Amino acid sequence: MRFRPSFRIPHFALRTLDRYVLREWLRVFLVTLLGFPILVIVIDLTDRLDTYMGRGIKMSIVAFSYVFDLPEKMFLVLPVAVLFATVFTVGALGRHSELTAAKASGISFHRLVRPLMAAGVAAFFAGLLLGEMAPVATARRLEMLGEKAIRSTSSRYNFVYRADRGWVYAIRALELRSREMTDLLLEREGTGLAYPTIVVAAQRAAYSDTGTAARKRGPFWTLYRGTVRLLVGNQPGGETSFEFDSLKTRTLTERPVDLLAEPKAPDEMRYGELRRYIDALIRSGSNAKKLQVELALKIAIPFICLLIGLFGAPLAITNPKSGAAWGVAASLATTFIVLLMFQLAKAVGAGGVLPPTLAAWTPNILIALASVYLLRKAPT
Repeated sequence: MRFRPSFRIPHFALRTLDRYVLREWLRVFLVTLLGFPILVIVIDLTDRLDTYMGRGIKMSIVAFSYVFDLPEKMFLVLPVAVLFATVFTVGALGRHSELTAAKASGISFHRLVRPLMAAGVAAFFAGLLLGEMAPVATARRLEMLGEKAIRSTSSRYNFVYRADRGWVYAIRALELRSREMTDLLLEREGTGLAYPTIVVAAQRAAYSDTGTAARKRGPFWTLYRGTVRLLVGNQPGGETSFEFDSLKTRTLTERPVDLLAEPKAPDEMRYGELRRYIDALIRSGSNAKKLQVELALKIAIPFICLLIGLFGAPLAITNPKSGAAWGVAASLATTFIVLLMFQLAKAVGAGGVLPPTLAAWTPNILIALASVYLLRKAPT
């Protein structure tokens, strides 16, 4: 009987190796994640500085405003940072024969790059956080630079407000001090008998958040001297209406200060806000496919960080003896292809060629397939 000698890597040695790989990865990741946005910001500042100075904005405010621009830029560059960090880290291990030494010690390639997969998971959650921060920070930056007006008035006249659940409000006047509205029309477009169109018209509405009723059921609006109409298409008897002197409504859930705010553009909304806005558009019969793609991309773009780690690690050792120029070229080419795929996904999803969610996730699916192919070919 023949006995084979066995050698087992101590756990402390693996932990040391994991820390070394993560440290090298994190160094490149942070340089890329912060370096690219700062470079773009410097170019933008150089191009638009005269415009800001012409508006009388102080240089300190201009400089501080670009801090609020970082979350959006970092959200977009996050997958690129993961790719560069993975390719350069694994490429350096191959060039310095550290991959060979690890394999000779019984550590497979898949085990060696396992910390990079964990780093990709962390980058995914960081992307979700940045995606929620970016709309708020961008809106604040536009206000500081005078590109978005900051409303400080206590009244608003002749405006339309698109609310949740498909409701649209047309309001002649809103007074914040008295917390009243005049000549308002509330409409929710329906689809048929089971979900009829509702139109509520009232001469006046008053907001109450005090008293026994408000304490029991929460703040509410009371409508005065109006009409409620239920419409069910062109069917016989498809319209029902009744008048009222006063009506407490739960349809109006917004506070007066919420109605006073300017409506947000879709790119200024966080995930939950954009989803509710899309639901309202769909219920009103509007085409929301483009916005549905944008909503799906808020998850798909951070998620690709997980796949980029799987893709970049075997990509880096396809030419293990090449220098840093190979890493730069491979990363830039992959970045260009991924960005192009996301732009095509937007066009395909908005045009209805593919369902919006599938269109947004198609680049991830293709990168996942390429990752599986490269991992199967990678020498372990």
